[in-house]
Amino acid sequence: MPLHAFAPAPSEPSLVSPLTTAYTRLTEVFPTLRVREVPPGGSPESGPGWVRATSLAEGGAIFESFLAWDEEQARRDYGRQPRPDVVASFALHRYAWPVCLLVTIPWFLHRRVPRIPVEAVSFQRTLGELSVRIEEFACLPDDPAAHEPGARVVADEEALRAEVRAAVAEHLTPVLEAFRPRTRRGRRALWGTATDEITEGLWYLGHLLGEEERAMHEAGLLLPGGTTPYAQGAAFRELTGPQGELLTTRDRASCCLYYTLRPEDTCVTCPRTCDAERIARLSPNR
Repeated sequence: MPLHAFAPAPSEPSLVSPLTTAYTRLTEVFPTLRVREVPPGGSPESGPGWVRATSLAEGGAIFESFLAWDEEQARRDYGRQPRPDVVASFALHRYAWPVCLLVTIPWFLHRRVPRIPVEAVSFQRTLGELSVRIEEFACLPDDPAAHEPGARVVADEEALRAEVRAAVAEHLTPVLEAFRPRTRRGRRALWGTATDEITEGLWYLGHLLGEEERAMHEAGLLLPGGTTPYAQGAAFRELTGPQGELLTTRDRASCCLYYTLRPEDTCVTCPRTCDAERIARLSPNR
């Protein structure tokens, strides 16, 4: 289910920073998502259609409006009334999936990890745009951007992976808390959702970038399991197809609840999908 699909993004100029090249490349391969950088000290975009991450974290009228958008879309697309927890789960996914890419794509492409606290991000989902103010980013000692304003040098690759995990956790913690009562999930289950958003966003963009195998490898190193607060590892594994071919899959830490609207069409990585069905759906000659 393309829950993370957006409308085509316009092509306006943006601030140039050590993260810009990565965000430009993101839009090149995934044109329906665009990142607008704002200068240090500036404010993320606001106005019609824009939702501040702080507003989601606070709850209230803007949060309710955000959920109402997903409820209406589900009724329109699936012809049935979604459960409130399904609405909240869809809305959380549609926010968290692109937001995680703000951190993981610069890391994957250039080994630069921005900090994106909630007050630094806003989202325009109708246009598929994120607005972000980046004051600080981590990088390796040999990075040409190591002397740029806001750069913070860390010792090695593992230290940089820790920065990725910390940056995503810093942003998502208050957002997940706001969604928790509406999704009817505990903290561990919601951090399972965060685990999936990081992993599957990186996996999908790696495919678009022509680097799917490296993306899976990097995701496995980033989330090997046992890295709190994340609920599990990236959990990639291989199945054997009918001709002996190897088929890559993973076991999601959470369920998007799509089956409640389309019971006959579960996600291939859903915990509810057995290996036999995965093999049948992943095999190239199905």
